[in-house]
Amino acid sequence: MAPTALLSVSDKRDLVPLAQGLLLAGYRLISSGGTAAALAAAGLSVTKVAEHTGAPEILGGRVKTLHPRIHGGILARRSEASHLADLAAQDIEAIDVVVVNLYPFRETVADPAVAFETAIENIDIGGPAMVRAAAKNHDDVAVLTDPDQYPSFLEALAAGRVDRALRRQLALAAYRHTAAYDAAISTWLAERLAAEQPAAATSGTSESAVAAPLRLDLPARQSLRYGENPHQRATWYSAPAAGWGAASQLQGKELSYNNLIDLEAALATVREFGYGEQRQQPAAVVVKHTNPCGVATGNSSAEALLRALDADRVSAFGGIVALNGPVDGAAAAHLTGLFLECVVAPAYDADARAALAAKANLRLLELSPAAIAAAPHQQLRSVLGGVLLQAFDDQPVEEDAWQVVSRRQPTEAELDDLRFAWRVVRHVRSNAISVARGGQSLGIGAGQMNRVGSARLALEAAGERAQGAVLASDGFFPFDDTVRLAAAHGISAVIQPGGSVRDGDSISACDDLGLAMVCTGRRHFLH
Repeated sequence: MAPTALLSVSDKRDLVPLAQGLLLAGYRLISSGGTAAALAAAGLSVTKVAEHTGAPEILGGRVKTLHPRIHGGILARRSEASHLADLAAQDIEAIDVVVVNLYPFRETVADPAVAFETAIENIDIGGPAMVRAAAKNHDDVAVLTDPDQYPSFLEALAAGRVDRALRRQLALAAYRHTAAYDAAISTWLAERLAAEQPAAATSGTSESAVAAPLRLDLPARQSLRYGENPHQRATWYSAPAAGWGAASQLQGKELSYNNLIDLEAALATVREFGYGEQRQQPAAVVVKHTNPCGVATGNSSAEALLRALDADRVSAFGGIVALNGPVDGAAAAHLTGLFLECVVAPAYDADARAALAAKANLRLLELSPAAIAAAPHQQLRSVLGGVLLQAFDDQPVEEDAWQVVSRRQPTEAELDDLRFAWRVVRHVRSNAISVARGGQSLGIGAGQMNRVGSARLALEAAGERAQGAVLASDGFFPFDDTVRLAAAHGISAVIQPGGSVRDGDSISACDDLGLAMVCTGRRHFLH
């Protein structure tokens, strides 16, 4: 009797070449629904599942393959005489290859507006059952769950090498496939239920919200050369259609661990000014070791980039650059004379690609707004034995909550500068200080153990440019020393969260020294 292959796939990439290879190897094909129609349209010989089982599809297609003639054929152990006897008694043919991938549940729920009922109908039942059955009986059955497996499987089939070792590897991939599918369903359902009860989910009073397990299924995208240092091993795991996994690398060396960490920081900073078609104004960011060293806006990408580089030319060497709009030839010209690790932007035109092609090692990444939107709105950090999860700190600035607490009101120009500096400082590692003027950062103080230390770094970097500039702090001032230091360097206005028991000291210092102070009521620590 000819061997039998069962094919039932949602993703029909390379389905026909696989089926042709199976027919060439002498297999009989069984298939259902759209898969059978696709094979028949290609002129291939195929038996419909309903013909094989003698039972029609019912419940609008919900029940097609849940039948003893299917699962008996998959699960029968060829080495067990009793199993073979059962097959013979029931006139069931053994199934030797199972090719199944599942309803596109993840793609369906990627649309935040998807109806609950639509999502539920895209939960596959028969598919996972067949995949798990074939994986369990991998001693006798090969199971394929990904079109990328087809070419190597056909090569092995032609060479007579579909052995136990290969079937075990395919079984492992199959269990990962169904595990990821179940994780996607449970994660979506938990998020949906939490959204329907927002007060309970955010207050911590809901036991189910607190105790909900975190399930991750991220394929290994790339084994990295090393981690932060050459003696550390590292791997990049990423969803293929979301975030950095969906970015296109147009040229340059392989991305490193540090590149990805810095790219994330640069992207988060430049997105403060909108991104792609949603950009509010052209902006550019230069990052070193996760901290922005130059941030600027301009009338064009080229102008914004030049101003960001000019903010701190020394620190920009070896940096990561992010732009929130297309890179043209004029912008690319500012990138050719400086050693940089990576550039990320929504797009590059032909002139930019031609200009940057000479820098063969420069990594150019094109990241679409859609890829950003498809990524989960969560941040994970590892701790010993576990992970911490939080929402991104990217909520819109709520200026209605700002309060001018000094006697002197800031001027309109100072308010514009304070808005800019506040957008920048939330992306600087705490304790964080930014000095800015005219849509350009002039000095950044990052990661110091005391706030006045970060202020000193930022003001010294700004130098004479601090005259008439503004200063932003990610956390409140515990003492008035930062205000007095800022005034001594010519700072005219300050923005900070407020909330210290000594706020009065800092406010009094502003009043004594003629500075304007705005309190935002929101802290932006970044560790």
